[in-house]
Formats: sequence, C-alpha cells, structure tokens
Amino acid sequence: MNDATTSNDIRLREGSSIAQRLVVAGSAAAVALCFTPGLFTHDVLEIIVSVVALLAGAAFVSAVMLTPAVVWIITPDEILIGKQRPFGKLQTRIVVKDDIAALRVPGSKTAKARFQLAFTLASGERLTSPPLTDVTHVHDTVARIAAQFDVPDVEAPVNPLDASNPEMRLGEPVEPFSQRDIRIAALLAVALSVAPYAYRLWRGLQPQWIDYALLPLGVLAAFGVYRFANLVTGAFWVIREGDIRVERLWGNGQPREDTIDGPNVKAITVERRGRSEDEHCIVTIRLRSGGRFRSPRIGSRNEARAVGVEIVRRLGIGAEANQI
Repeated sequence: MNDATTSNDIRLREGSSIAQRLVVAGSAAAVALCFTPGLFTHDVLEIIVSVVALLAGAAFVSAVMLTPAVVWIITPDEILIGKQRPFGKLQTRIVVKDDIAALRVPGSKTAKARFQLAFTLASGERLTSPPLTDVTHVHDTVARIAAQFDVPDVEAPVNPLDASNPEMRLGEPVEPFSQRDIRIAALLAVALSVAPYAYRLWRGLQPQWIDYALLPLGVLAAFGVYRFANLVTGAFWVIREGDIRVERLWGNGQPREDTIDGPNVKAITVERRGRSEDEHCIVTIRLRSGGRFRSPRIGSRNEARAVGVEIVRRLGIGAEANQI
C-alpha cells in the first residue's frame, strides 16, 4: 500500500517474505556447501578456506532468516508497530500521539531517494520507521504526519523525485572521464594482456598459444576503453510535464540528449537490474520506434513503481502502454 492514500492510515513495511528468505538462504547455503570437500584434504590452506567459507555462509543464512519483518500503521492518533521474526511470535507496540516530541526525516546512505521517519519520544527514545514507499510524495506524507501529531518545525527533506518539483531528477548529471584516467585504464588493459607472455619469457619457458592470443586481445581492449569508456557513465533523467530529457554521453565524451514524449511510449515497466529487489529496480520505457530507455537505479520495486506512476501521469501515457 502506498504511503499517501485516501485512507486515514499510512502503512509502512520492511522485510522479505518467508519464501524470499528461504530462496536467498538456500542459495547461500548451497554455495557454502561447495567448499565442504576441502575439509577432507590434507592441505592446510584448503581446510582454512573451507572453514571460513562455511562460517561465512552460516552467518549469512542466520542474518537472512533472523532479520525481523516490521510493519508500521500510522493513524491520526497513534502508531501501531508490529515486529515478527520468521516462525516467531508477533510483537506489537502502540505509540500514542502525546508521546511524540519530535520528527525528523533522514535520507538513506545507500539510496539517494529513500527516506524514513525518525520519531523522538517524550522519554528520549528514538524510533525509526521502515522506508517510505511512495518516494514521489514524501513532502505531502511528512507534512500530513507532522500535522496530525502536532509536531512543530519538521524540516522537509530534499527529494529530487518528489512530485511537487517542477522537474524530477533521476540519477546524477553525467560527466566524461578525464583523458588521464582513460589512458591509465587502456595501459592497464595492455599490461594485463602482456603479463602472461612476459612472465613465461622471464622464467625461460616457451609461451603457449593462449599467451599469444592475449596480446591482440589486450590491444583491442585498450582501443575499446579509449574510444567507448564514456558510454558506461550512465544516464541522467529530467522528468517534466509532457516529456523526459535523457542526458548521456557519446564514446568521445560529447553530450547527447534524447527526449521521450508520452505519445511515443509503447510500454513502461518496472524491472529489476541486479541481485536484490529491494535495491536494484528501475523504470524501463520502450518507444514505438523500437528504442528502449532504462532509468538510473531507483531502489525497491515499490519505490520504482511510485516513480513510474508519476511518469505515466506527467507524460499522459495511455492505459494500454502502462505495464507497471
């Protein structure tokens, strides 16, 4: 459920489902068990590596399975907090309106557009909520909570994705790599390709076919780095009423701008780009001309979905193209 809805309650959640935890924990356990054969060797180094891998796997599995799921329900008069560990008993707590003395909205260190509610109680205790899922209405949500709990002097957070901004900014402005950094990277590519060949000559050994094959590959890699390094600098989206300006760089470092108009959008979806659905979700837009634009990383699926909904509204994208 979104943070800002027609309901009087605001619901915030944090924590994966039991099924998701079992999948992650099972995968980690399988990787750790791959090191088990090393325990039955006579090589001390292999035994140490195997023990370390198994202990690390056990610690990771424990952390995944024991992290509690947290739910906050914020009503006009109180906050209901529920916390439950997998297969454990539900723990609940109620914080009434009169106990709340202050409210802050700190940003996240891992995601630029992720915000949590930090309440200070009259007793001095501090409570931090799960992240706000509707990152496009943070200002409205915070103002609403501050008003209903009569909390004065709440500083509005700086949110580049808030719908109250004339321009929503997604990502960071792109800048080309310096020529010095590109030359260093190109030289490293050549050096790495030459290293096996040089090592064999230094040891008085006959180079093998793989050593010869790496030489031209190193030259090609250096050429690719020199010509196309700036293509990996990413993109910067400026979301306005009616269109999106996408700023990128050509391989030679020259700026490139593309414009996405609502009528040209064939489909807009939310996708996961990476290992975690809590950190690596993006918005993908496909054009009728066949082009495709992937946004900079946003955060969780709920956060990416909120950004996608606001893009649909601003660009006037039709229901047939909305696949969020």
